[in-house]
Amino acid sequence: QRQLVESGGDLVQPGGSLRLSCTASGFRLDSTAIGWFRQAPGKEREAVLCIDTSSSSSSIMNYVDSVKGRFTISRDRASNAVYLQMNSLKPEDTAIYYCAASRYIYCTHDTSYFSFWGQGTQVTVSS
Repeated sequence: QRQLVESGGDLVQPGGSLRLSCTASGFRLDSTAIGWFRQAPGKEREAVLCIDTSSSSSSIMNYVDSVKGRFTISRDRASNAVYLQMNSLKPEDTAIYYCAASRYIYCTHDTSYFSFWGQGTQVTVSS
């Protein structure tokens, strides 16, 4: 049975850091593009970052200008995991964060191709 599980969410002070993990069972995460998404209270879900199956420098797509320079996405093929490293966190980063698997090996601007989702992990940035 295929499953995606996010972990690492927590309450953190502004300026702090968190690393979210996305792990899978039943399939290999490096077989497809993986995206991180977030949904803040009262807002629509938005795509944050995506990493495709290659290991080139062009393998990452950033969907949100506000996280540039603060968030990074990476893979650990040995652990079958994808990480979202979040630094310099701001209150507006508060959201439920989800990882999702695309139907394609490349990241796409059309996020409807992300068809398999985890249950989410809560990130709260507050003093």
